Amino acid sequence: MRHILSVLALLVMSSPAAASLDRISNADAVSGLKQALNEGSLAAVAKLGVQNGYFTNPKVKIPLPPSLQRVESALRFAGMKRQADELVLSMNRAAEAAAPEAKQLLVEAVKKMSVTDAKQILTGGDTAGTEYFKRNTQSQLAQRFLPIVKKATDRVGLAQQYNSLAGQGAQLGLIKKDDASIEQYVTRKALDGLYLMIGEQEKAFRQNPVGASSDIVKRVFGALR
Repeated sequence: MRHILSVLALLVMSSPAAASLDRISNADAVSGLKQALNEGSLAAVAKLGVQNGYFTNPKVKIPLPPSLQRVESALRFAGMKRQADELVLSMNRAAEAAAPEAKQLLVEAVKKMSVTDAKQILTGGDTAGTEYFKRNTQSQLAQRFLPIVKKATDRVGLAQQYNSLAGQGAQLGLIKKDDASIEQYVTRKALDGLYLMIGEQEKAFRQNPVGASSDIVKRVFGALR
């Protein structure tokens, strides 16, 4: 472990923040980074995994799929306003129900972080940690979100109609494969929203370390500024 931390020190010393970071112990640098990633990611999950976490947040609210958006006015004119509104609400409720599934995988991603990962995150851009999470959790989270989303959207009649038509459209190349079913579309948009919120938390830590709840996070990210 001591050797790994020494390597980390050499790596971060190549950054412009080296003069500040060298006043922080190697163990503290790693601990601060991990705590920041844990705090930020779990705070994002907590915001999204509650009622209206997606639905009333314009940054992450899931709209009708593009193909339905193009005919939304026609749907409403044809007396399907209630069904369209019900579908939008159910999609966002599905995302809110699925969001807590991210906790375990996000925590595990932090635990398995390598020295190289740590160097890239410490000296990377404002959302380097978020990109790390995305690389290491996206496919697994999609698998966990999908059945939860499907259970919620299956109860909506318009969703079933969309799936029938979208499946045919995807075969003809008229609709993106990722949008071939409501559950696939919602899962993708739910993950987009999750990583967006994690990114906002990370930016907040980097831009205002004083706002962090942990002293070590304040010290590490304060040194990087």
